[in-house]
Amino acid sequence: MTALRFGTAGLRAPVGDGPGYINVGVVERTTAGLAQWLRDRCLAGGVVVVGRDARHGSEEFAVAAAEVLAAEGFEVVLLPRPLPTPLVAFAVRRLGAVAGVQITASHNPPADNGYKVYVHGGTPLAAPADREIEDATDRVAQIRRAAIAPADDTLVDEYLARVATLPFGNRRDVRIALTPLHGVGGATAVAALAAAGFTDVHVVASQFTPDPDFPTVAFPNPEEPGATDALLALAAEVSADVAIALDPDADRCAVGIPGPDGWRMLTGDETGALLGDRILAHATGDALVATTIVSSTLLGKIADARGLRSTRTLTGFKWLVRAGDGLVYAYEEAVGHCVDPDVVRDKDGISAAVLIADLVADLAADGRTVLDVLDALAVEFGLHVTGQVSRRFENLDEIGRVMDCLRAHPPTAIAGIDVEATDLAAPGPLRTDAVTLSGPGLHITVRPSGTEPKLKAYFEVIEPVPSATELASARAVARARVDVVRTRLAAGDRPGTS
Repeated sequence: MTALRFGTAGLRAPVGDGPGYINVGVVERTTAGLAQWLRDRCLAGGVVVVGRDARHGSEEFAVAAAEVLAAEGFEVVLLPRPLPTPLVAFAVRRLGAVAGVQITASHNPPADNGYKVYVHGGTPLAAPADREIEDATDRVAQIRRAAIAPADDTLVDEYLARVATLPFGNRRDVRIALTPLHGVGGATAVAALAAAGFTDVHVVASQFTPDPDFPTVAFPNPEEPGATDALLALAAEVSADVAIALDPDADRCAVGIPGPDGWRMLTGDETGALLGDRILAHATGDALVATTIVSSTLLGKIADARGLRSTRTLTGFKWLVRAGDGLVYAYEEAVGHCVDPDVVRDKDGISAAVLIADLVADLAADGRTVLDVLDALAVEFGLHVTGQVSRRFENLDEIGRVMDCLRAHPPTAIAGIDVEATDLAAPGPLRTDAVTLSGPGLHITVRPSGTEPKLKAYFEVIEPVPSATELASARAVARARVDVVRTRLAAGDRPGTS
């Protein structure tokens, strides 16, 4: 069986026996390889933070990682209980640690677990370090373990104290509905909101306690259809002002809002525009915001209009948080937001939730809503409507064959719009396994998922809005174009069929 290899910042696979699964042996060997890699860089004896979520095997795997590192002479800080992934990113940076390990599979299915690595500075693992650690793991000759006691709550308290300083406004009159989707973010999120002054929080009781089987959802991902049904029902029941869903390790934050047709979840791009606009309004001239090649282009236009800087990176926060100096905000369309990069150099659903509460409270005090802000951005920059079509594969080789077909025979038109194809696998600053299809008011990026056996097509339709009075008609045109694009992308045997 083929051994696991690093994907997006670490390993993910079903829990099971053998080198192709997550188990104690794989965790021990990987950790021994990480230790050797750190020694090779003259970082022997440094601090390493180890944390975990509440998935099957997480406690056993975290202890194994901590004890291997301790036996290799590192000063190990083992977090005291299941905690959100952003706590490890925070702790690595706060302690000046040489690395961090979080045992988590984020929003993967219940059978999975994973091993996420942070390097010095608290940034997620990226190339070429991932391959170097794999090489060191392949050379491991022996594995030793030494017992270690868990740390206390000091780092958790310091994280909460930092989050409490994030709100820009001083309004706190907002009612929040919250779910952690059976993950580890519930108690920390409630504590963080309370520390920031937001105490009117109602939780989905059936999803609040960590449960590795995720019994009330088909997939524990707030982006999946049906995953937030209980949250939106609670929000309507308690007349909430905003609804917040965290994924199981609480590094992602999805937002629900009331509207004329009832409650709905915002897209990650909508939330990204809202948070980006909010943070840019309080930023200085050297500030930088970043998003990815598969996310909306709206954030860059907002930054340009405010006289500030923006950039686009490859997908994943390992690239976003390395976007450049002066970074004040980064997001990706998959409901990941980095709102405090000076302290947490990764996506953080809890700090994002605090800033969403801050925004909603300030708007309410002025008699406005999130929808009003989105409408104002549409009038200023045009409607930017994004979406995604994905296809799951049992045979991973088939994904490569579909991408090869798309490269060899790209469509020349989609939904009546002439498009040009660009192969991002060609040498360049954004080189990756993806193909873009671009035309007037239409952008599509097709790429394999970095965390799931899926091929994804991300699209953006841009419709000008000449004036506020024409917003409704522009929205109807955009909605119709989106429906056609989605249908075309879902049709046939390959993304991009025209």
